[in-house]
Amino acid sequence: MSERIQEFSIGSLSKKSGVKIPTIRYYEQIGILDEPGRTEGGQRRYPVNALERLSMIAHARDLGFSIDAIREFIRLSNHPDAPCEDLDQITERHLNDVSNRIEKLTRLQAELQSMLDNCQHGTVQKCRIMEVLSDHTQCQTEH
Repeated sequence: MSERIQEFSIGSLSKKSGVKIPTIRYYEQIGILDEPGRTEGGQRRYPVNALERLSMIAHARDLGFSIDAIREFIRLSNHPDAPCEDLDQITERHLNDVSNRIEKLTRLQAELQSMLDNCQHGTVQKCRIMEVLSDHTQCQTEH
């Protein structure tokens, strides 16, 4: 079949979606992308909805959603008339996780900056960085 009728080889699907071929195969293996039909010669041929699904998966991954969350998005997408409350909850949980990671990274950043600010840049033996690394109680924050 030609690409004019909206079927893609795996290479074409990869180029159009920006997702590498091994990742496409992985998504097929774990069941979040349907395995495509094959030509008589054994070449995978993906329908246009595979490109749409792969683009959604790639964007969700870029936003940091887990594979399990993506599975749930896919499951919910099969019920287009259902309320989006479940989608809201998945996204809210992810937002909370991101916020918690940002808080932790902010504390970590402050601790590293403090280590640098308090270092006299002398010798390793008297280096504040080594002192703090060797004794967690000298940290300014819990990180």
